[in-house]
Amino acid sequence: MNAKSSAAARIPIAVFVSPHGFGHAARTTAVLEALRTVCPNIHPYIFTTVPEWFFRESLGNGYRYHHCLTDIGLVQTSPLKEDLPETLHLLERFLPFTPSRSEGLCRMVSENGCRLILADISPLGIHIARQVGIPSVLIENFTWDWIYASYQRQFQNVIQHITYLQHIFKQVDFHIQTDPLCEERPSDLHAAPISRSVKTPRQVTRKRLTIPEKQPVVLITMGGVESRIDFPERLKSRPDITFIMPGGVHEFIRTDNVIRMPHHSTFFHPDLVHAADAVIGKAGYSTIAEVYHTGIPFGYVTRPNFRESEKLVDFITANMPGLPVPMEEFNGGEWISRLDDLLALPRVRQERPNGSYQAANFIAERLNGIGMESGFFSEPL
Repeated sequence: MNAKSSAAARIPIAVFVSPHGFGHAARTTAVLEALRTVCPNIHPYIFTTVPEWFFRESLGNGYRYHHCLTDIGLVQTSPLKEDLPETLHLLERFLPFTPSRSEGLCRMVSENGCRLILADISPLGIHIARQVGIPSVLIENFTWDWIYASYQRQFQNVIQHITYLQHIFKQVDFHIQTDPLCEERPSDLHAAPISRSVKTPRQVTRKRLTIPEKQPVVLITMGGVESRIDFPERLKSRPDITFIMPGGVHEFIRTDNVIRMPHHSTFFHPDLVHAADAVIGKAGYSTIAEVYHTGIPFGYVTRPNFRESEKLVDFITANMPGLPVPMEEFNGGEWISRLDDLLALPRVRQERPNGSYQAANFIAERLNGIGMESGFFSEPL
């Protein structure tokens, strides 16, 4: 096939990703990776404010990135604390969607011939799909109306946003829910946890980090929100363990048994999880999914005021080896005294497949069923 016919065979889709942390971007990237295996000519146009490097790490090339605010989510002042007043302030400017926000996006999606829109809880993606008249696929383990509902007694003006978002999310054409699931709703697919695939063998990653073959490794991760961690000196009390801490620094730093690196480094996060013997960190979607498929013990820190946390803990308790780490204990470093208990937990071999392939096969089937003359396209709102 020559270059001209190959380009003509491309299957463009638009992808709208919530920038709340890195979890939604990680899940979407995992689905796009898997989709390439079943639909090699797929060409994603990615709309988000998540940094472009995050997608390049997994996808390499063969996509287009557009820096675009697609969602507000929750404003966070730290990985474990949200700012509701500021969230509401930004929601007032973001919702409801106006022609000035959507017209340019509609034009880009149409001019690039996108066949459908994949939205990882971005309501804007669903709205644009309706405006343009192409199918939308929602992928979620929660939606923002469900999250915001826990704040409506404290902040009455969030109710209007809940109502509007419920209306938008109901307009989706196809609905994928993934574990760990927060609220089961009617859907077209219930998928296993979705995580990005490991790229590098465990032994190779450990060798690159000059970690002795049999020395235990603990990965400390707080997801995609930058954080200051105040206990690195306490980690030196366990020289028999190597600690890896991504995020919070701008360059690779190694001090004795503590390795610190920026989020954007030459080490792929799923590879670090795969190289570790245990993980300590925030119980967020992508971390849970990566640890789940690796099967190693998880010392999980929860966000007590975040509605998703209870559901995530229920999933961890039922399906993964782990120990709860209260936020105060994590911040102070007292959890270090329980490391031996965590490392003693057995690995669990998970029987369920990576949900990325379930989602990819579902999307590929929808793409195969979409024709320009099919009459599928919905009326714009």
